[in-house]
Amino acid sequence: MHKNQHLLYSIIFLFFFGWQSNSQEKTMHPKNEFRGVWIATVVNIDWPKTAADMVEKEKADYLEILNTYKKLNYNAVIVQIRSVGDAFYPSEFAPWSRFLTGKEGAAPNPYYDALAWMIEEAHNRGFEFHAWLNPYRATFDLNKQQLSPNHDIFKHPEWMIEYGGKYYYDPALPEVQAHLTKVVKEVVDKYDIDAIHFDDYFYPYAVPGKVFNDTASYKKYGSGLSLADWRRANVSNFVRNISTTIKASKPWVQFGISPFGVWRNKSQDPRGSETQSTSNYDDLYADPVLWMDQKWIDYILPQLYWSMNNPRASYSKLVKWWSENSNNTAVYIGHASYKIRGDADKSWNFAYEIPNQIDFARSFKNVSGSAYFSAKWFMDKNFDIVRILEENQYKYPALPAAVPNLKRIIIDNPVITEFAKDTLKYTFSIKSPLNTKVRYIVIYGGEHISKVNTTDATKIIDKVRAVEKDGVISFSIPSEKINMYKACAVTFIDYFANESSPAYADIKNNFKIYSPAQPNENR
Repeated sequence: MHKNQHLLYSIIFLFFFGWQSNSQEKTMHPKNEFRGVWIATVVNIDWPKTAADMVEKEKADYLEILNTYKKLNYNAVIVQIRSVGDAFYPSEFAPWSRFLTGKEGAAPNPYYDALAWMIEEAHNRGFEFHAWLNPYRATFDLNKQQLSPNHDIFKHPEWMIEYGGKYYYDPALPEVQAHLTKVVKEVVDKYDIDAIHFDDYFYPYAVPGKVFNDTASYKKYGSGLSLADWRRANVSNFVRNISTTIKASKPWVQFGISPFGVWRNKSQDPRGSETQSTSNYDDLYADPVLWMDQKWIDYILPQLYWSMNNPRASYSKLVKWWSENSNNTAVYIGHASYKIRGDADKSWNFAYEIPNQIDFARSFKNVSGSAYFSAKWFMDKNFDIVRILEENQYKYPALPAAVPNLKRIIIDNPVITEFAKDTLKYTFSIKSPLNTKVRYIVIYGGEHISKVNTTDATKIIDKVRAVEKDGVISFSIPSEKINMYKACAVTFIDYFANESSPAYADIKNNFKIYSPAQPNENR
């Protein structure tokens, strides 16, 4: 297709779909928006770049990912910490991953807790850290020689089902569900994560000519259900148990799932989408609509890995469907950056495909963010699309809003107790609040106390990690970020991602502090 035709279609798209937004000014730079990227570790897709990398190099490469996406104003990383019955952390329930150390079961040398370090570095840059686990996939192939003797395939072979060149945990077995729940609980208990994340791998995708042989389990536990209903019940029971386990340990830790992009086709169910595709409900035995109805998950992130007008599964129709059929959760959209200039659908050759997708998703009020698979596709490639995002959709920072189940009013307001500045930095000290566990501090700038607009993303100066010592939270802002302003406002972000009311300060003349009398009732 000629490039001018693409431009014409973009203009037509904006004309016809723009009416859904209140105004372009409001939607172009939202202050509250989830912007995530999946960092895939299985077979070293994104990180580490090879399993043979030395610790120093793998650390440098991870920081490069963070810094790249920080510059692009992303605010969340979804990092794969368990992909095939292994672990990127010292675990009681799984061996060290060979994708991290080169040999399954071998710890990093020199030793470090990779997960603790990754979380620390992500939080230092203002990112949420979503710990991504693949619970049911036990191996990536049938080569057992590369597995650790401590892998579950040797410890519990009765849990495993071979299918399509891989081994899977049998989702029906109560002992498997209990074991995998302990795997998740270990991560939640030990690590300062913001969320547990599952993707679309529940019962495996169909392999032609192969049968997932869970006949023995079905005979034992089927309880008169059809095979399909029984499998869905197994998955839903597991999702419910994970949700309950997370919240019992740390109520602020979110549980999010990124299912395959189609729940059901309309040909299968009148409530389904106008698509002709594999579906969660009928093929993967996953029912994300039920999980939302029951409030078992905090966010849904459907993988809408199609172009705007794909004839079999249209991105635009699916965004609308998920917007209309989601409830009790935050709704984010998964984008296929891996398809750019590499897919049979030639729409992906067009630089504005993803920017247009973002603009379209923003036109739905209950869609509040995006995530991208995967990290490497905006690293040293696709510079034209990165530039478009830098100059338009992601020109300014944004803060992930609290998910619906975790919204609350912060009763504590910041109280600035000390302020100092020199040629390099401005340093603030804030009294630690009594009732609020603070994750981040957000600083806004303005020309005057009365002109610091904390609802405007363009006024965000920085988002810094809150580090408390002796009852005080202290932080510094580089002078070049704040010199242009005469006043600032400071807010708390709590562990649930809620934002407090601001405290204001005159930072150019005589230093003065202005704290609000009442909490922000809109939070």
